[in-house]
Amino acid sequence: MSEDFSKGKRGAVIKPDPNKVRITIRLDGDVIDHFKNLVHAAGGGNYQTLINEALREHIRAHDKSLEDTLRKVIREELKKAG
Repeated sequence: MSEDFSKGKRGAVIKPDPNKVRITIRLDGDVIDHFKNLVHAAGGGNYQTLINEALREHIRAHDKSLEDTLRKVIREELKKAG
C-alpha cells in the first residue's frame, strides 16, 4: 500500500530565526534524556529550546553574582574614599 503524492503541494517554508545559529554539539545522553523527558511531561515542546533556556538561566545567574560582587567592591571603595 503506497501513498500517491503526485498531486501533493509543498507547504510554506518557514525561515529560521535570524538570531539563531546552527551548531553541532555533543552532550551526554543523560542530559539530552533529561530535557526530552521534561518536554514529554509538559505534553510537548522542543527540548533544544529548554536547553537554550537553561543556558540563559546559567548566564543570568553568573552575571548576577558578578554584578553583586562589583557592587560590594564599589561600596567598600566609596567608604574608604569618603
